[in-house]
Amino acid sequence: MLPSMTTENRKPKTENRHLVVGLGNPGPQYAWTRHNLGFMVAAALAELWGIPLTRSTMDATWGQGRVGGKTVVLAQPATFMNLSGRAVSRLLAYFKFTPAALVVVHDDLDVPLGRLKIVERGGPGGHKGVLSIINALDTEEFIRVKLGIGRPRPEIPSENFVLSPFAREEEETVATLVERGAQAVDCLIREGLQAAQNRFHGTSSE
Repeated sequence: MLPSMTTENRKPKTENRHLVVGLGNPGPQYAWTRHNLGFMVAAALAELWGIPLTRSTMDATWGQGRVGGKTVVLAQPATFMNLSGRAVSRLLAYFKFTPAALVVVHDDLDVPLGRLKIVERGGPGGHKGVLSIINALDTEEFIRVKLGIGRPRPEIPSENFVLSPFAREEEETVATLVERGAQAVDCLIREGLQAAQNRFHGTSSE
């Protein structure tokens, strides 16, 4: 007869190591496009945490440091969006992290502009970067920080919309969203998923 599990054994393991990946497309022509919100948050986190993104290996630009007593690798894939899984899988393998340590920050068409959503798992939702990661890791079990860009007008194809730059009148909203996205990831690393969800879901006014 197997011994019964203790309460301690039933508790989920706390991740003390994290790979935080902001998704986007490399190159200055994409810098201010909707699809590069993940890159923007990664850059904000590099400044917040003092982890410069100066290493260029494993199909990524990345840096490593400590945040809240935990080891954190912060990265931007050097591939285009639909090959993001190549960089993520190489980084996870190199550092011997499991997918449970992964936090992916990306734009999302199904979240209104200016809103933020943090989920523990799920499908790609039409996002080619997330789909690439799911296919490379063969799992949907990793955290996503979704940054809302909203949907375009019906006559504008989604693939064109995500690669278009933000409008001038959206700049303040986007700057606030990037700042809140960085704060949400920081909270997630330091205090855990539930705390980040409770504090950062929705807009800054909620």
